[in-house]
Amino acid sequence: MSTENNNLYKTQVIQLNNEPVPDAAQVIEAVYKALTEKGYNPVNQIVGYIMSGDPTYITSYKGARSMIIQVERDELVEEMLEKYVENEAWKK
Repeated sequence: MSTENNNLYKTQVIQLNNEPVPDAAQVIEAVYKALTEKGYNPVNQIVGYIMSGDPTYITSYKGARSMIIQVERDELVEEMLEKYVENEAWKK
């Protein structure tokens, strides 16, 4: 067998980036701040992203777009709802 054919039978090894996935709350805070600094309405932009999945709703300023795409959209919604319920915002 040639060396090329031997490679077909070897297990390939992939090295994944072992950086931890950022916490949803931290991502929301960082993205909110970046959007505000750039003059956007952060609530509208984050809602647009969550509803559509289109990351262009989020600025790339300060790595906000890169951060938000690392967190599942449902996790973002869950985090926001949990904070809302914790603060009992409807009673204020």
